This record gives sequence, C-alpha cells and structure tokens, in this order.
Amino acid sequence: MGQEDQRRVAIPPPQPFVKSLKNTLKETFFPDDPLRQFKNQPPRRKFILGLQYLFPIIEWGPKYNLNLFKSDLIAGITIASLAIPQGISYAKLANLPPILGLYSSFVPPLIYAIMGSSKDLAVGTVAVGSLLTASMLSDVVNVNENPKLYLHLAFTATFFTGLFEAALGIFRLGFIVEFLSHATIVGFMGGAATVVSLQQLKGILGLDHFTSATDVVSVMRSVFSQRHKWRWESAVLGIGFLFYLLLSRYFSKKKPKLFWISAMAPLTSVVLGTLLVYLTHAEKHGIQVIGDLKKGINPLSITDLEFGSAYLTTAIKTGIVTGLIALAEGIAVGRSFAMYKNYNIDGNKEMIAFGMMNIAGSCTSCYLTSGPFSRSAVNVNAGCKTAVSNIVMAIAVMITLLFLTPLFHYTPLVVLSSIIVGAMLGLIDYEAAIHLWHIDKFDFLVCMSAYVGVVFTNIEIGLIMAVGLSLLRLLLFIARPRTLVLGNIPGSKIYRNVDQYPNTNNVSGVLVLEIDGPIYFANSSYLRERISRWIDDEEDRLKSSGETSLQYVILDMSAIGNIDTSGISMLEEVKKILDRRELKLGLVNPVAEVMKKMNNSKFIEKIGQEWIFLTVEDAVEACNFMLHTYKPKSATDESEMHSNNV
Repeated sequence: MGQEDQRRVAIPPPQPFVKSLKNTLKETFFPDDPLRQFKNQPPRRKFILGLQYLFPIIEWGPKYNLNLFKSDLIAGITIASLAIPQGISYAKLANLPPILGLYSSFVPPLIYAIMGSSKDLAVGTVAVGSLLTASMLSDVVNVNENPKLYLHLAFTATFFTGLFEAALGIFRLGFIVEFLSHATIVGFMGGAATVVSLQQLKGILGLDHFTSATDVVSVMRSVFSQRHKWRWESAVLGIGFLFYLLLSRYFSKKKPKLFWISAMAPLTSVVLGTLLVYLTHAEKHGIQVIGDLKKGINPLSITDLEFGSAYLTTAIKTGIVTGLIALAEGIAVGRSFAMYKNYNIDGNKEMIAFGMMNIAGSCTSCYLTSGPFSRSAVNVNAGCKTAVSNIVMAIAVMITLLFLTPLFHYTPLVVLSSIIVGAMLGLIDYEAAIHLWHIDKFDFLVCMSAYVGVVFTNIEIGLIMAVGLSLLRLLLFIARPRTLVLGNIPGSKIYRNVDQYPNTNNVSGVLVLEIDGPIYFANSSYLRERISRWIDDEEDRLKSSGETSLQYVILDMSAIGNIDTSGISMLEEVKKILDRRELKLGLVNPVAEVMKKMNNSKFIEKIGQEWIFLTVEDAVEACNFMLHTYKPKSATDESEMHSNNV
C-alpha cells in the first residue's frame, strides 16, 4: 500500500443494523457495563456477585472490623443529634405530625445501609422535599379540615416517589436526572430556601393561622395582615436561638475540627428551649409547643395508601416531582463525597436504594427521605467509614421513639422554626450564583429564573421554568452549532480558529471552515445558509483586497460526531452551490459513522474520495498544488485535472 493510500480516509466496514442499534443502546443505558464482572464466572459466583450488586453490604460487611465501628459509632451518634430535631422540624414543614420526622429517620436509613453504595451519605428528611410535599398536597386537600386524608396522601406520594426512583435505576434511566443542570439546582435550592425561611415567620412570630401559598407576596401579606397577633416573646426566643445556630456554624467553619459544635447546636437548642418553656411555663404565655408525641416505633401504614382515592393523580405527580428533586440532591451529594474520598458510586444502584427505602418508608409511616447535604457533611466530618453510621443513627432514633418522646412535649415550635431557617440559609448559595455570572451568563439566567420562579410564583412553576430554559439551551446547541474559519498559525502546519488566534494567516484561494457539532435535521438548513454566507464574506474580502479569487472550500469534519439523512442532503446541496460558483469542495477527517453514511448515500462518489483528507494540512497542500500547477477553467475541468495529478 502506497503512502498516499495510507493517508487516505478509510471507509469503515459495513455493520449490521441490529448490531449498531445494540451498541448505541448499550452506550446509552449501560455506559458503565455493569455485567462485565459476571463474564466467564461459574453460576455460583454469578449468584454471589448478583447479591453483592443489589446489597453492597454483603460485599463489605465481612471485612468490617472494630476500628471501623468506633468511627461509625461516633459519626452515627453525631448525625442522630442532628436528625432528631431536623426530623421533627421538617415534618412540621410538610404539614405532617412531628413524630413522622422521627419515623422517617429510623426505617429508611436501615434500608439504605443494606442497599446503598455510598459510605458517606446520611439518610433522612429534607427541607425542600418537605416543602414540595406541603405545597403540592395543600393545593387539593386542606390539612386542617381533613388531616387524615392529607396524611394518607403523603404516604401514597412517598410510595410513588420510591416507585419512580427504583424504576429509573432498574431501567437505567438515571441520565434523566442530569437534565437538572447545576445552575438549575443552585437557583431552585436558593429559591426554595428563601420561601421556607419566610414561611417560618409563622412560628417565629407565634401566629396560629397562615397562608398555604408559597410565593413571597402571599407569605408577606399573611405576615403583615396579622400584625396585631405578633407575639414579641416568641420573636425574641426565635431570634435568640437563630443567632446561636448561626454563631455555632460560623465557629465550625472557622475551625473545622470544631464541626461538632454546629452539629450539636440543633439538639442543644431543642434541649435548652424545652427546659426554658418547662421551667417558666411559657406555653401559658403564647409560646406554642409540640405537645404529646406518641411513644413506640413506626406503625404500619400500608393500608393507608390511597390507591383508590380521587386524589391519586395528585399523589403520583407529587411523588414524581419530589422524587426527581430528592434524587438530584442525593446523588449529587453522594458523588461529591465519593470523589473527595477517591471511590466510585453507581448512580443507578443509588436510585434503586433510594426507591426501595421510600417504598418501605411509605409502608411504615414515613414520608420522603433522601441524602441531605447538611447531614451528610456532618457524617463525613464526624469520621464515618461505612454506611453503618446510618444504622447507629437509626438505633439512636429508635431509642428516642421508645423511651424519650415524652421529653419533647414542651419543645417550643419557635425553636424548630429557628432550626429550619438556620439550615435554609446554608442552601442560599449566592457565591455559586456570582460564579455562574462570571463564567456563563446564560447559566446565570437559568439560575435566576429558577430562583425568581420559585419565590414569586410557586415551586412547580419555578422548576418548570428552569428546566425549560436548560432544555432550550440544549436545543440551541444542537440547532445552531458554531462554524469557524480556520487559519494557519505562522511557522507551523497547525490550523486554528482565526477569532481565537488573530495572528493566523489566510490561505490564498482556500476557505477552511470547521463545523463544531453533529449535523441533524434541526440544524442542516442553518448550516447550509451559514456556509453560503461564509463563502460570500470571503469572496467579498478577497475582491476588496485584490487577492487571488476563491477556488476551494474545505470543511473540517473532525468535530461532527454524527449525521443524519438531512445532513447528507445538506452536504449535497452545498456541493451543488459550489459547483455553480465553480468552486471545489473538500472534506477533512470525517469520523467512522459519518464516513459510513456518506458512503451509503453515494455522496463520496459524487465528491470523489480523493477530495477527502486526513488533516487540514493535507487538504491545503493539495489545493495549493492545484493552484500553482494550473488555473482551472471550471469545476469539471478541475476534477479531471486533479485525478491526473494527485
């Protein structure tokens, strides 16, 4: 084989459609190739590997030792001290009985410890999920008028959350969660945190009645329309405990070794607040308290699921929306800490674990649970080594449910409101928003649309606005790929974008263009018109400068990963346009998939395989050779002469 043949772009061998489709589906749904560990294994080994895949505790459990347990014991007790007050607070945020917050910190963490793949995730209720549950269910059921139906719908929504999450994991559809971009999550979380904080004015000001709407206008109208009902005692107590919580967080950030101060602050606030109310009988002077909490572990709630209810559609919608947000947060948190500790977690396996713990939770009087960042961060800082820290936390919560719930009778609701506000302020990540502004203005727009949508309309509309803008940007990337003019960097054979490298030299008589993205039906018309405009601009430039007229157009196709039939038709139209202008078309480095489709469509025959090059350098050298050897009279003459000379 000659050197010229070796430098010619190869046409890949034909591949059966079924095999090509199989490879595409495999890369879409199984990019991590989870079955590779089962290859060439005996049946018994395959069975054990299957159990380890579903229940990771079977894999790491036999290696567990006392040293690991010491670390997990400390971490588990630490996160339990945070989980108990947070659980009670977030249950109130969801308009649910406070005891459900403790129930939800008992069963789900046990399920996750068995099925989860993260060593660091601490499972429990989440503020945003609680707010979403309250917002979506309150639209159809008034919790004060029909608390039993509201409670049953919360269990039903949690069941569908688990079903949705598990289905995404089983069917390998985890990439759906990735449509929630980083900018979307930052804006959505910040907006939800703002709304949650404002809603806690009810508890801090000691109000009995409050709007169920979540937008800032309705919340502030409800607050100021009841000025005559504000209780200064409650406000002083709430502001005092909020100051204490923020101060403890400040010290923990300044000195990371003192993380336990911030971790213990919510529980110490509950203890101090309870003692203060008990000793001063403040409940008789307008300070609202939790009241009686039922002793005992989770009662079964499987019979409370409202599958035949007229509100089933609302429960399903609530389950899917809250499940999507919970997955986005939980998996992002798990991956962040896994990256920090240099190990990997399986996103689809995590979805199955999240799904199963929510299905089990819905049958045992729990509502939505996930892996909140605040609790997981405390877990990591406390030195957790494995998911056993979740088991320790669950046991601590179980002891609380069995023996300690009467102690929470005098816990003031204003302290719970302060705990929620303190946690929410950490979710308003203004530094991330500023970072987005400096890097990408469109991402900042997505972030702010999510924030404004959540704060001024409602959570669902804010989320839809943000996701819609993210999808619009994705469609714009596809529908409007960039086309770049390439020039030669002086003293080299390298060709780069002339806008990025202004010192590049134009190649006389040759226009080199690069298409930055796949060619599909959505962008083929745009690319045809854009290429024509580049040619017009180049001819006008050459005419005004008196340089050699344009003779060749080279398309660098290195970045075109795929092409469809509309894209092939576009290339054929471009060739016809160039033929009418007596210009010659050359292509550079089409990838295998593109080369195969151009060959099947006979486009390579139309253009001539000798006009397909490996590099831009090869293409320009061929064009320069033609220009210096003779001046072609027409595109047909040039094609014939090229065949005789190359």
